[in-house]
Amino acid sequence: MHAATLLLIVLAAGLASQWVAWRIGLPAIVILIATGLLLGPVTGVIELALPQQELTELIGLGVAIILFEGAMDLKLGEFRRVGHGIGRLTILGPPLAWLLGSLAAHYLGGLSWPVASVLGAILVVTGPTVILPLLRQARLNKESGSLLKWEGIVNDPVGVLLAVLTFQYLTIGGGLGQTLAGLGAAVGAAALLGGAGGWLTGWLYRRGAVPERLKAPILMVLVLAVYWASNLVQHEAGLLSVTAMGLVVGNMQLVERESLQRFKEHLTIVLLSVLFIVIPSQLQPEQLAMIDWRLVLFVLSILFVVRPLTIGLVTIGAPMRKEDKILLAWIAPRGIVAAATAGIFGPALVAEGYADAQKLLPVTFLVIIATVLAHGLTIGRLARRLDLAAKSANGLLLVGATPWSTALARTIKKLGIDVLVVDGSYHRLREARMADIEVYYGEILSEHAEETLEVQHLNHVLCATENDFYNALVCKAQGRTFGHHRTFQLAMHKEESGQAPKRLTLQQRGHSAFDPQANFEWLQQHLDDGWTIQTTKFTPSFGWTELGNRLGEPGKDWLLLGGVSPNGILRLYSKEQSFKLEAGWIAIYFAPPQPLERKGEAAGAAQRPEPDERAVTLS
Repeated sequence: MHAATLLLIVLAAGLASQWVAWRIGLPAIVILIATGLLLGPVTGVIELALPQQELTELIGLGVAIILFEGAMDLKLGEFRRVGHGIGRLTILGPPLAWLLGSLAAHYLGGLSWPVASVLGAILVVTGPTVILPLLRQARLNKESGSLLKWEGIVNDPVGVLLAVLTFQYLTIGGGLGQTLAGLGAAVGAAALLGGAGGWLTGWLYRRGAVPERLKAPILMVLVLAVYWASNLVQHEAGLLSVTAMGLVVGNMQLVERESLQRFKEHLTIVLLSVLFIVIPSQLQPEQLAMIDWRLVLFVLSILFVVRPLTIGLVTIGAPMRKEDKILLAWIAPRGIVAAATAGIFGPALVAEGYADAQKLLPVTFLVIIATVLAHGLTIGRLARRLDLAAKSANGLLLVGATPWSTALARTIKKLGIDVLVVDGSYHRLREARMADIEVYYGEILSEHAEETLEVQHLNHVLCATENDFYNALVCKAQGRTFGHHRTFQLAMHKEESGQAPKRLTLQQRGHSAFDPQANFEWLQQHLDDGWTIQTTKFTPSFGWTELGNRLGEPGKDWLLLGGVSPNGILRLYSKEQSFKLEAGWIAIYFAPPQPLERKGEAAGAAQRPEPDERAVTLS
């Protein structure tokens, strides 16, 4: 098969697997591994002509970019809040997990001590490529999510380095002194090439030494260069270096950090799709046949003994919530780094004379599949049971505390839906606080809000300040979290939107909420005129047509704001994103306190069924 055709098959299969996993709600890694096994050892579609050494080196480059992207997402502010837990998980955790995993691999899995020791080191990693999607899926609070995220990203290179040093100790010799020297070389390379190199890169970017269009591509090449150079200093130290580089660059407050991170995220998705197809496709049927009951018992011990015991021991006396300890004791899915590292050391150990090292790669995949399925399918339920996660994403983030937005917040709260009002003025939040509405006093775009504001229980954003351009800025900033299709702002002021060529395009703002004329002044004026925010439940005999007949012309005599579906999900209305309200929906609208009657319909109005209507007015 031609190389171009093979590449297209791998890319298409990988991204299709990602999409299928999203549609059915399974962790993507499960579908990717299944697809890789189907295209590799089952059907033989994927047959790479590359030598094992070259394939391993290419996989290493991909893993380096993935780890760098994950490290860019680590915020030092998170470490300041939960550093007591992170330190224990990343300093005390790896050696203990390595020891317990090695014991289990030898006594339960039946592996020789050298192979068991390398496998124990490999399984120290917990995989940011799996953890991060699971955190989004489970809607964990930020403190619990930070613990899992930091452990997953930091422990990946640590586990690889442990595997390298163990392998070198067993095969090259030199004793403890040479092993410690190798550890020192790896740490030195990470500090100099990764840390200092990352800082120098950010310093040059701040001073315009690189044009904007080249910053992301050059950064990608620099990451690969740091990985390669660090590996020359100490074998497999490159992953530690790129992790340090990502941590430094991600915390330098670069203006272009978001665009750099978005580029890396997109590249990471493609790389993950390729790697998790390619690596399992290289497994041979005879390797899969090596999995026996002893290895299955070993995998079960990893799930139910090694991980819980490790967390229990390293968190003794730690100022951590009991609920976080329970969650950490169970959640530890393995990912791409474990698979790639096993692919490196399995053949190398076989070449050194350890025949049972042929089991290294298949048992690692068995651990990956078991942990991803077990943890991916239970993290949401367990986190909600421990009260560490939102039960659902259904609510409104309302930016701007005004009389009108406070009235809307009261209505939504009375419908039993979460609402959070954000404003930088403590005085403007007074009405919301008195109404027992959740508020955040501060700047929504601040670093403090990014690190501490819990929004995982919300699914819509409405920016309702009088400044159209600030509204647009917030909508674009929050679009990555909520989805751009769920970010709305009040209509632009007439003088700022009257000339089409001078308007902000949809790519520069949020969707216009409600109606093009419903800007800040229009809403406030009608509120002053006595309009209120009201709700009506639709029934089979009272729907959209009947509501229109009762209230008058939409957009003129009244204004549709949104609705709540029969299963309790909030939707905001926009002519740019319209939806149909049917029986069972609750319509939310802005109208005069006494609905207007169309001429000639007063007599018939008395015969219409009365809707379930409630009005919310300001005191």
